[in-house]
Amino acid sequence: QVQLVESGGGLVQPGGSLRLSCAASGLSFSSLGVNWFRQAPGKDREWVASITFAGRSPNYVDSARGRFIISRDNSKNTAYLQMNSLTPEDTAVYYCKIGYAPAYWGQGTQVIVAS
Repeated sequence: QVQLVESGGGLVQPGGSLRLSCAASGLSFSSLGVNWFRQAPGKDREWVASITFAGRSPNYVDSARGRFIISRDNSKNTAYLQMNSLTPEDTAVYYCKIGYAPAYWGQGTQVIVAS
């Protein structure tokens, strides 16, 4: 049974940082790419960042580039999204997605950036 457990969300002030985690089980984590998405209230889900199965070629949406860092630890079956210099526009539910066909999604973790 595949299970993705996300954690690390919360309330943070503008300019602050958070690190999201996505712990996976029941799948071959080290052979699958990881993507992070987010969905703000009233908006469509938006792709944020991706990384290959080997931890290479990180890529980011323009609004996150230079502030967010995607990484993974295949020995722990866990992916991370380090988010720095957060702004209210980063407020959203953040989801990890592992693999492509099939793809597996986490339950989401809420990030609120407010003073």
